[in-house]
Amino acid sequence: MSEMKSTYKTKAREVIITYLKNHSEQRLTAREIYEAVCGQEVEINRTTVYRNLDRLCETGELMRFKEPNRDAWYYQYSAKHDHCDEHMHAQCSVCGKIFHLDKPFVDAFGKGMLKEYGLDIDPADTIILGKCSKCRRMKKK
Repeated sequence: MSEMKSTYKTKAREVIITYLKNHSEQRLTAREIYEAVCGQEVEINRTTVYRNLDRLCETGELMRFKEPNRDAWYYQYSAKHDHCDEHMHAQCSVCGKIFHLDKPFVDAFGKGMLKEYGLDIDPADTIILGKCSKCRRMKKK
């Protein structure tokens, strides 16, 4: 019986990781992930999703964010972005796409915020919100 349970966990994890990899430019809530993977190749319950998300965060494959004024945690696949917790991100407020901001921009922005406002920015916890070019074009149509 434990062999079946172990296989189940592995298959559930694969389904979750595959979904997150395919949506690596988005931040997703656990509920969104659960609803997307529910009913796929293997039966997955909410507890399994939460447990796997926690483990994937521990291994560094996922980043977990809590945005201001929102009750939910957001998850993003990060294995393809080395040191993803060391740089700043921007996010489209319409489609949710994530942009990984380059170090020179982040350094200049951080120095400007410190000099102008006395605010020391933590790049890993900083998200700039705006509308991406694709969403701006769609709104004009």
